[in-house]
Formats: sequence, C-alpha cells, structure tokens
Amino acid sequence: MLKKQRDEHNLEIKQSNLPQIPEVEWQRIDWKKVEKTVFNLQKRIYQATIKGDEKRAQNLIKLLLRSHSNVLLNIRRVTQDNSGKKTAGIDGIKSLSPTERLQLAEEITQFVKSNWENYKAKPIRRVYIPKANGKKRPLGIPTLRDRVIQGMVKTAIEPQWEAIFEPTSYGFRPAYSTHDAIQLIFNNIRLKQKWVLDADITLTTLAMISCSTN
Repeated sequence: MLKKQRDEHNLEIKQSNLPQIPEVEWQRIDWKKVEKTVFNLQKRIYQATIKGDEKRAQNLIKLLLRSHSNVLLNIRRVTQDNSGKKTAGIDGIKSLSPTERLQLAEEITQFVKSNWENYKAKPIRRVYIPKANGKKRPLGIPTLRDRVIQGMVKTAIEPQWEAIFEPTSYGFRPAYSTHDAIQLIFNNIRLKQKWVLDADITLTTLAMISCSTN
C-alpha cells in the first residue's frame, strides 16, 4: 500500500514537470533572449546603413524578417502589450490564448519559410471615430495576424530609416514625442519673432503645386 502511494506520488511529480501545456510553453519563453536577438539585428542594420553598406543592411533586414524571435516578440506586443489588443479586425478575433499565440507563431513561421508566397492580408474593418468638431475620422483595423506581420516589417525596416531621417522629424518615431518638437520650436522663436506656417498637405494641394511648377 505504501509502495503504491509512493509510486503515484512520483508519477504526479513527473507529470507536473512535463512542459506539455501550451500555456506553460508560452510563459517559459526566454523573452530577454528574444528581445536581445531582435535588438542586436536592429543595431547591425542601423550601423550598416550609417556606413553606407546598403547590401549588408538589406541582407540583415531579410534576416530579421525571417527571425523567429521577431515573430514571437511582435505576437506578444500585439496580443499582450499593446493598448489596442482587445480590438477586433474583420474576423472578429479580439484576443488570443497562449495556445492560440503559439499556433499563430507557427502559422507565420510557415509564411516565412515560403518566402511570404502564401501570405495574403485580409481586408481591414472600417470604423469611424468621432472628432471634436462633430465630424468622424475613418479608421482601418487589421486582423491580429496582419498586425503582427505589420509589426515584424516595422521592426525590420525601422533601424534603416532611423539612420537616414532628418533630426527634426518627430512624427511616429521611437524615443521622439511632441514635447521634443515643442522644445525645438521654442528654442528657435524665443529670441526672434518668426513666421509659422500651419498647413495640411492633401492630394489636391500636391496636384495644384505640380500644375503651378509645370
């Protein structure tokens, strides 16, 4: 009787140590290693661009687009970290369980292995956000899968563009904010009065400029 209880106890310990549950597998991912792998590749892309080595930069971008760490990191960003993670696309999927995250990682990995030949983005879901003036602003919401792939592309090409952007460009850039733009404007106008042009450039405006220059 005592031997039977001891055998059952040992069996429970062995079963509890087996990483068979996807939830456990997702939680056991070494995120520090994942982040370091992605960051190191981004750093190499940035340095190659600064040096003018376009071929090396492009090869590193392709390498990062194929990186499994890039897949995992962007799945976490979209489904866990992002404030809009509960927003559904056209497929109605708002969130993913750890099991579904691993399945998505496998699905995207297959796209990567096929050199993206089998990938096709789904249509976006169109919603309208009310504006302060009473009008509505259209907003397109991709599916979670497409948002992950968009994030992967952004992660890969962002270092190259950061290396060549103007230092006074502040829109949608990492480590930049509206406060930086305000500070720059203040430093330029505080000692001498200057004119400030505030304009929205539309396709109509661009067409007018093109006609006037021809």
